Amino acid sequence: MMKPKKRTTLDIPACHEVQIHYRRPIYDPQKQISSSEKTVKVLRSFVDEDRIDHKEFFWVMLLTNANQIVGISEVAVGTTNGVAVNIKEICQLAILTNASGMIVSHNHPSGKLKPSESDKNITIKLKKVLDLIDVHLLDHIILTSEGYTSFADNHLM
Repeated sequence: MMKPKKRTTLDIPACHEVQIHYRRPIYDPQKQISSSEKTVKVLRSFVDEDRIDHKEFFWVMLLTNANQIVGISEVAVGTTNGVAVNIKEICQLAILTNASGMIVSHNHPSGKLKPSESDKNITIKLKKVLDLIDVHLLDHIILTSEGYTSFADNHLM
């Protein structure tokens, strides 16, 4: 009769430690979002206006429960015709920063402010996924050099 082999640490596959870190600035006043106009003002201070007419970009604004801005991230760079959005990366940012709310935005180099079917579909999909982790998608804003359109203002959310 064969004895069972004794397990050693060499038999166990290596595991990697995962950590999530975020520390809210204590004395740094956070800007508060109260409207699409205020959102656009903050976005325009973050966005490189020299690139807005050349290709599409996708940005995420992460918010506290009181709609204070935790951070803004450029999560995707596309072409003149579109931008591919990684929903998993957006969720990671929300979890990493402990965000309660989010506003997403992208630009249309064409200058047209009308949301495409693709814009509407990604908004619906992103809203469903964020709802699962209790993060509220408050708006999706399309920027151009000349103006903007807000999904929330136009009842598209």
